[in-house]
Parts: sequence; structure tokens; C-alpha cells
Amino acid sequence: MVLKVEPLRSALRVAVASAPAGARRVYLGADGRRFDQSMARAAREWPGLILVAGRYEGVDERFIEAEVDDQWSIGDYVLTGGELAALVVIDAIGRLLPGALGSAESAVQESFSDGLVDWPHYTRPPSLDGRTVPEVLASGDHAAIRRWRLQQALGRTWLRRPELLERRGMNEEERALLEEFKIERARAHGANRR
Repeated sequence: MVLKVEPLRSALRVAVASAPAGARRVYLGADGRRFDQSMARAAREWPGLILVAGRYEGVDERFIEAEVDDQWSIGDYVLTGGELAALVVIDAIGRLLPGALGSAESAVQESFSDGLVDWPHYTRPPSLDGRTVPEVLASGDHAAIRRWRLQQALGRTWLRRPELLERRGMNEEERALLEEFKIERARAHGANRR
């Protein structure tokens, strides 16, 4: 079950005619470049984006060769069709557009904005089921809060997505913060085993 060139080409021509001049055409398939936050930021600046979603076995390769500018994948797994991948791409790019979020800063201070996963977040109440919000977050010391957030983001990335740290690299402050995180974690896990 491979989608034919002719109906796809006809549909694409209609989309191109209604899109802004210079809109990029991207096919979503398992063998495309892995879509990430940097690609979302770049695409946000384009005049337009036309996403082509395959189905089942995909589309005739001749269509891809002749009609698309790029190929993207949202991960190393296979979906029945590219519609869900298109929704992921639309959401990732759309939230970066001006006015999409309550604060423009929200799109800057989050996972992957600087190559790390995000730090833990807390809200009220300050204590719940014996677990408390870290004191530093209520301290009002913005430098200490920044340092804590960076340390937590580094630590979480090291624990959950170490390949991101390898790609990103770290400066001297970040290496020191990560070492502190590792020491504190080892201490906490040692105390929990007793």
C-alpha cells in the first residue's frame, strides 16, 4: 500500500497555491532526519510549511525526489500514518510563535532549549505526603535558584538522557554542578538503603 504520485502531486499543488511564497515542503517518514527543538525553532522562521503525511508503506519515492524539500521523522518507531507526526510537528513549532504561550520566556526556559531536559517544577502546597518543595525555591535568592535549576537540569539529563550531555558539552560551572549532583544523589541513595 504505497500512495501514488499523481494524487499526491495534485494535493500538494493545491496546498502550495494557498501557502505563502517560499513555504517549505516536508515529508514525514521513519527514514527522515529526526525532528528536534532546533528544527522547530528554524521552521518557526519560515514563511510557511507544508507537511506531507504518508500512510502504511508510505509514498512513491519519485514523489519525494521531485516534490519535497526535506524529510523528517519524530522518532525511531513506526506509525500507521504520518498524521500524528504532523500534529507533533505543528504543536512543537506553533508553541514557539509569538503570542502562542502566556509568556515568550516560557519557550526559552524549558527542556531542550539549551540541550538539557528541564529541572523539576513545584507548586502549592509546600509540603505534600511528606515531600517538600526544595527550600532554595522559596528563598528569593535568584542566583541560588538559577544555580539549583541548572544543577537539576544537568542531573536529570545525566540520569535520563546522557547522550544529550555528550552532544552538548559542559562548561566548568556545569561540570562542577553535575559532580555535586552526583555526590548528593549517591549520599541520598546510600541513606535510603540503610
